[in-house]
Amino acid sequence: MPDQESRDPSPPGACATARRAARALCTLIAGTLAVLLMHGPARADDCPARAEELRLGTDLPHVKAAIRERRQVVIVALGSSSTQGYGATIDTNAYPAQAQVTLARQYETVRLKFVMLNRGAGGQDVTEMLERLQRDVLSHRPDLVIWQVGTNAAIRGMKLDSFRLKLSSGIERMKQAGTDVVLMTPQYSPAIVALPNEDDYVAAMHDVARQTGAGVFRRFDIMRGWVMRQHMPFGRFMIADGLHLNDYGQRCTGQLLARAIERTVGD
Repeated sequence: MPDQESRDPSPPGACATARRAARALCTLIAGTLAVLLMHGPARADDCPARAEELRLGTDLPHVKAAIRERRQVVIVALGSSSTQGYGATIDTNAYPAQAQVTLARQYETVRLKFVMLNRGAGGQDVTEMLERLQRDVLSHRPDLVIWQVGTNAAIRGMKLDSFRLKLSSGIERMKQAGTDVVLMTPQYSPAIVALPNEDDYVAAMHDVARQTGAGVFRRFDIMRGWVMRQHMPFGRFMIADGLHLNDYGQRCTGQLLARAIERTVGD
C-alpha cells in the first residue's frame, strides 16, 4: 500500500508554498478581525453631525461643578429600548456605554472618571419612566440625566398635551433633585417618519426643554442629516425592523452625545 507522500502528486516545494500562503491569509484575516473588534464599525470621524446639532442648549452646571471639584461624574441614561441597547450585538455597543468610553478618553489626561448608569427598559413611554424615576434615577444622585423619550409616545399616539405635561413634570423633579437634564429626541427611522405627526413630538420636546431649562440632544436631526445630507441608506445605521439602531447607529449616538457634553462643559 503506498504511503501518504507517494499519493500526493504535488512537489514538496509547492506544498510548502501553499502552507505559507495559507498561514499568511489566516494571519491577515485574524488581524483584520482584531482591528474590527477593537475599533468597531464607527469611528469619531465616521459619525457626521453639524456643529449646531451638538449644541445642547444648556450649560450643564452640575456636570461643570463635578469636573471643577475633581469629583466622579455620575450620569444616568433613562429611556426605552434605544437606551437599553436593543439592536446592538453586544452591550458595550449601546450608546450609554459608548458615551462613557468616549468621555473617559476625552478627559484621559486629567484622569476624570465618568460613570454612566444604563436605565433603559424596552417598550416604556414617558408614563412608565416617571413611575420608576425615584428608584432608577434619582436614588443615584446623578450629575446629569440623559432622558431618551418620545419614540413610544409618538408610536402609541399619546396626546401631545399629556406628553408635554408629563415631560415637564419629570424634568422639574430631576432639577429639584439637583441634576442637569438633557432630553434625547426620537430616532429618525422608517417606523417613525411614517407616522403622521412625529415632528409634533420632537417640537414638543424642544418647547418643554426651553420652558424648563433642560437641554436637548438632537438625535432626530442628526440621523435625518445622515439620510438627507450624507445619503446613507437606513440599513447603514438601523436593524431590519426599521426602528432600532444597529451597532453603527448606537455607537455614533454615544460618541456624538459625549462630544456634545464635552463641548458644552468646555465652553
